[in-house]
Amino acid sequence: MAANALFKPYSKGNLSLTNRIVMAPMTRQFSPNGVPTNDVAGYYKRRAQGGTGLIITEGTTVNDKVATMDANIPQFHGDEALAGWKNVVDEVHSVGGKIMPQLWHVGMARVAEKAPYPELPSAGPSGLFKPGKQGAEPMTVEHIESVITAFAQAAADAKTIGMDGIEIHGAHGYLIDQFFWEGTNQRTDSWGGNMENRGRFAVEIIKAIRDSTGPDFPIVLRYSQWKQQDYNARLAHTPQELEQFLLPLSEAGVDVFHCSQRRYWENEFEGSDLNLAGWTKKLTGKPTITVGSVGLNDDFFGAFKGQDSSTRSVDDLLERLDAGEFDLVAVGRALLQDPNWANKIKENRTNELEQYSGKALATLS
Repeated sequence: MAANALFKPYSKGNLSLTNRIVMAPMTRQFSPNGVPTNDVAGYYKRRAQGGTGLIITEGTTVNDKVATMDANIPQFHGDEALAGWKNVVDEVHSVGGKIMPQLWHVGMARVAEKAPYPELPSAGPSGLFKPGKQGAEPMTVEHIESVITAFAQAAADAKTIGMDGIEIHGAHGYLIDQFFWEGTNQRTDSWGGNMENRGRFAVEIIKAIRDSTGPDFPIVLRYSQWKQQDYNARLAHTPQELEQFLLPLSEAGVDVFHCSQRRYWENEFEGSDLNLAGWTKKLTGKPTITVGSVGLNDDFFGAFKGQDSSTRSVDDLLERLDAGEFDLVAVGRALLQDPNWANKIKENRTNELEQYSGKALATLS
């Protein structure tokens, strides 16, 4: 079943992959002053050599002074950083891999005193990190528009250096998601209020990226119901609300939706076995990526506390993929632990699959 499902080639528009396995974006902090090094290039190259069909990089920040939370998180602007990413692209392509950067703005998740430009306040639609927790003044319209431009420029630069597409980070309670979520978007202008207005920031980013890269450059959008601020938060409580949320994003130009769940096997709405990726594909007709503890028993928040996780069968995942519930599968910690995870699955070497060690976050192995 693995050979028939995970290792079937995928092709849609300008995105052609040898299999259905995607490396999920995972924040790493090994890029001094925001510049990815040769070690970063080697880290991604090993995953491509290990059989991963598409690599989505760790979050890499757009050109806004308050976009990042740490000086060692890579950025996607400036000659030096872009040269570093060009080296990453070349290394991954040299072994037949495909790669996209995840474009990111952390918004109010930034802790100003621990970040570059500590004298500047963090940015969010209403200056809220979570409901009731005010950290800054609301973003001005001028700042909103400048961040939209920064995303578009980063995408254009990605295309220029040979990336195979881009992913927009619209999940997990970071800036774009802070606009989506009514808990952190209390604006009364055209950037807040109803669901359509709360989605406008993302829609304008998608349109600007499409304009800056042309009609055929692949655009992936990652979104989530849950937030780091509230695991139980929901953008949509029903399939109808989810459709209302998704369709403007789809129409703006998203090619693939990356649907983030903490555990992929959990159904999204009562009365249906479909997970978030399954519902998203059903409602939009667009390809989807599922993600969430693939190959492991425990969700990823334990990893930030250095916790280990035992391996979990992927048989149920393969059945759902084979049935067409979703199109691609993003793998996070299992690939962080073992660059050869994909090849081991393909070659039925499941006895060689490694338990995830919390120590894996400490290195670029």
